[in-house]
Amino acid sequence: MALKPIRSLKGARVVFVDLNNFATFPTLAIGLLVASLRNAGFGVQLVSPLAHDVPAAERERAERSWDQLARRVHLSTHPTLRWARDGARRTRAWLKNRPQPRVLAEVARALDQQPGAILLSAYLQHYRTVVEIGRMAAARGVPLLLGGPMFNQAETADAWRDIPGLTALVGAEADLSIPDIVRAAIDGGDLLQFGGVVLPSGAKSAVAPPLRSLEAVPVPDFSDFPWDRYRIHIIPVMAGRGCQWNKCNFCSDIVSVSGRTYRGRSVESVLNEMREQARRHQTTNFLFLDLKLNSNPAFFRGLIDGVQRSVRGAQWIGTVHVDQRANNGLSRAYLRAAVAAGMRRVSFGLESGSQRMLDLMDKGCTVEANSEFIREAHDAGLSVRATMFKGYPGDTPDDLMKTADFLRRHQPFIDRVRFNDFSILTGTPIYDRVAADPAAFPGIVVHRYDHRNARALYVNTDTGHRDYRRAKAEVARAVHAINRRKLRSSAQAFDGLM
Repeated sequence: MALKPIRSLKGARVVFVDLNNFATFPTLAIGLLVASLRNAGFGVQLVSPLAHDVPAAERERAERSWDQLARRVHLSTHPTLRWARDGARRTRAWLKNRPQPRVLAEVARALDQQPGAILLSAYLQHYRTVVEIGRMAAARGVPLLLGGPMFNQAETADAWRDIPGLTALVGAEADLSIPDIVRAAIDGGDLLQFGGVVLPSGAKSAVAPPLRSLEAVPVPDFSDFPWDRYRIHIIPVMAGRGCQWNKCNFCSDIVSVSGRTYRGRSVESVLNEMREQARRHQTTNFLFLDLKLNSNPAFFRGLIDGVQRSVRGAQWIGTVHVDQRANNGLSRAYLRAAVAAGMRRVSFGLESGSQRMLDLMDKGCTVEANSEFIREAHDAGLSVRATMFKGYPGDTPDDLMKTADFLRRHQPFIDRVRFNDFSILTGTPIYDRVAADPAAFPGIVVHRYDHRNARALYVNTDTGHRDYRRAKAEVARAVHAINRRKLRSSAQAFDGLM
């Protein structure tokens, strides 16, 4: 496939490489930065893996027996099987995260045009690919700027600053500043004048504050994404950044570059963006990427009231938090109104069916409220998706059995459950507590801190005994019983997306 020519204004040209291949819709962060660059007069060429026959991974389709077996292996805590499980995990990660030759070839072709700079948006699993691209950029003398959601974490940034050819890491919301950052990189200017920048030498600027002027952020430019490769055309939108609750002590999203503190946009700004994107891309399907769409219930209600007037026939999905505010935007009336306004699927963090565990996590919700929400959301006509994990410090067989029982009782009302192993992620409160006082967590044995991937590599010895394994198997069976069913018909357009 031939590369699209770089659209150039005033001679400033850059290549933007989107390494995110885990979604079948455009990458929101890329669209925002591309729009900002083009508005400032830069010509931008986008390299997207899907455009070059690298298939995107779809998640959470209806499960088969093989999926249940894979889950059991992945979540195994048997002491004598851990080495095999961990080996299988490492092998799978190595295979999954190999640099794609086709992507590298397209990047090389783009670099051969001698752009002013190359920009990479990377998740942490992309390290090996970033290294290869860095080598190519260095060989051609093209400045390389690298950004990602966890590069505001000092240990992670330090672990990545030795990338070959790297000009700077940017751990900041650069929606408005990216043109000036790129111009400084091209001209050899002082990059440390911008917040959140780390240089290969280790020199760094001040931490970038959260971006407050969200109304000034441009409408994302998704024009160069491979729309012909998407099964369903879906527009990603973010109405607010961060989370109003902001306390769950396991959550890395709220300590990431864009997740720190809650900031919201106006209803009119979001509706205008939806209207414009629907016009540009001839679709009425939207995915809200907010950590918590009901952080501001007044906004949520305004969205519900206005979306069909702005985009007739709009269908949309999003994530919420079932917190304990008197008005959290999730009443029966709100949910029914949301469905009438085109909402088709809702996702939320269930985490556990044990109130003791929810309290330990500082989740800010109750088992009873979660139960009521699930039933009312289902009755309103929403497809309900829940996320959860096992192995949080203090998790016991009794807690898992309560979770299994909760899932069985709510099986008719939930369409999908994502059941993960608990991860101790850099910057989260639980990470800081474990690192500062290991004796307070006697079951957690940290082998090492993997700063490159922003996590602690550990074993929870409390999860290896027979009673725990049996309880975990009950949860896995309950999860599989839910996930093997077809998705609710009204949400089929969004199957596999979240």
